[in-house]
Amino acid sequence: MERKVEIIIYGTEQLCPSCVNLPSSKETYEWLEAAISRKYPDQPFTISYVDIQAPPEDEKKRAFAERVIEEDMFYPVVLLEDTVVGEGNPKLKVIYREMEKYGYTSNEAL
Repeated sequence: MERKVEIIIYGTEQLCPSCVNLPSSKETYEWLEAAISRKYPDQPFTISYVDIQAPPEDEKKRAFAERVIEEDMFYPVVLLEDTVVGEGNPKLKVIYREMEKYGYTSNEAL
């Protein structure tokens, strides 16, 4: 593995208007954390949730939260090392493919 990646889920408590039948951003964050941990056990990564309505003081996270709102992105928006890998209804295969670019290896491949 090249290095520990950072995954950030941007969303809000309110469901995306176009995502009515999908899980909330917070539920998606919890689901992704569990799925990625199972897929890449003992391979460290960080995952965090940012509420776009109340972003943290971190300037980079605050700026991206504003971008999500300004550009009417479908949330949750999944950012992996500054690359958008999911919007609205993120796909695990896309996220896994991006993680493997950083040297993560699947549990099934071991």
